[in-house]
Amino acid sequence: MYPSKKLFACLLVLCGVFFATASFGASLKVAIVESLSGPQASTGLLYRTATQYGLDLVNEKGGWNGQPIELLEYDNQGGVTGASEKVKAAIADGAQIIVQGASSAVGGQVTEDVRKHNLRNPGKEVIYMNVGAEAMELTGAKAHFHQFRFSPNAEIRVKALIAAMKEADVLGSRVYAMNQNYSWGMDVEKAVVENADDGGYKVVEKTLHDTNKIQDFSPYVAKIKAADVDTVITGNWSNDLLLLMKAAQSAGLDVRFGTAFLDQPGNIANAGETALGHYVAHPFNMEAAGKAGEEFGKEYKAKTGHYPTYVEPQTVFAMNMLGEALKNVKAEGDSLKVNDLVVAMEKVKYKSPMGEMSMRSEDHQVLLPVAVSVVSKDAKFKVDGTDMGFKPVKVLSAEEAAAPVQEATNIKRPK
Repeated sequence: MYPSKKLFACLLVLCGVFFATASFGASLKVAIVESLSGPQASTGLLYRTATQYGLDLVNEKGGWNGQPIELLEYDNQGGVTGASEKVKAAIADGAQIIVQGASSAVGGQVTEDVRKHNLRNPGKEVIYMNVGAEAMELTGAKAHFHQFRFSPNAEIRVKALIAAMKEADVLGSRVYAMNQNYSWGMDVEKAVVENADDGGYKVVEKTLHDTNKIQDFSPYVAKIKAADVDTVITGNWSNDLLLLMKAAQSAGLDVRFGTAFLDQPGNIANAGETALGHYVAHPFNMEAAGKAGEEFGKEYKAKTGHYPTYVEPQTVFAMNMLGEALKNVKAEGDSLKVNDLVVAMEKVKYKSPMGEMSMRSEDHQVLLPVAVSVVSKDAKFKVDGTDMGFKPVKVLSAEEAAAPVQEATNIKRPK
């Protein structure tokens, strides 16, 4: 027998009173401040998808303080000014963790905003989880206690790429460095130059170009062709890599690319068979990770509609590391003591499908395995609806891939 409408109404009132007076822990708010619209949205949306997926995994295991972790979204529209405004809005809305990854220029602004906020508001600190801004200065001169980087940096990527390509005897003796004209691109160019002796090559020419403003890369492809090089090493990402690959295909450019972000969705489809034989250094390759990698990939695809790729795996692993750290942080008056979380994060050792990851306390740079892969039709997992994929050729352990702490790093710990 169903209750009468009057009785049902009374029950609803009683339930409302119960939930209003019951003691529940305050929820932890995580804010993603990303490029969710505009020319860089293709990357920003992947960060959002992976962040939500990773937090869902943490919430499935109980969240934190008896409550699911809440994800807030803020669109920085790919700009530094927009990011700064959104960080302030996120903090005002109660976020204690800021997640961002697309663009080191934006990452530099976000980390500075977080640092200044924390100096001005002791006891109300927030953390910046950097899941993709890879400029060296972010764990160097701009490193601070409340920032963590969960992706490689320029030195790690280039070091791994050159080691694998030299070992495979595909690097050649003439190299062109093509990069974006800001901190990240400059760091990649510097790493290419500094690794020349170990790689046994000469840097024939270097180009730094405007970031995400060039619509036609054919003049740059013409310069590469004229330089008569064996390999082009580039840290380009988002539209700057998509359009570079498209121009290379149109011009029939016959050189090998060594990249940091060739696994960005769309690159292989744009380049077509021109992409065959090109290399990428990345934190995850599903084939290289074996059974654990396949299980992760299938679970991710079941919830998102696609296999984890590009910036997504490192972002999921970052959320998993956050979840592990939160297990060791108790609430104080239903609130999170952020400094306790920082210390807990420094102690986390997380087993990803690729291998063990940990956070280096000296500079808050994650130590993680790195795979180097080549575009091949023999790859087990195809991409972009093509018959090509990323065939792993070398996997470096976290220890092998690590770059040393920079001299400029000086993290000051709270008393």
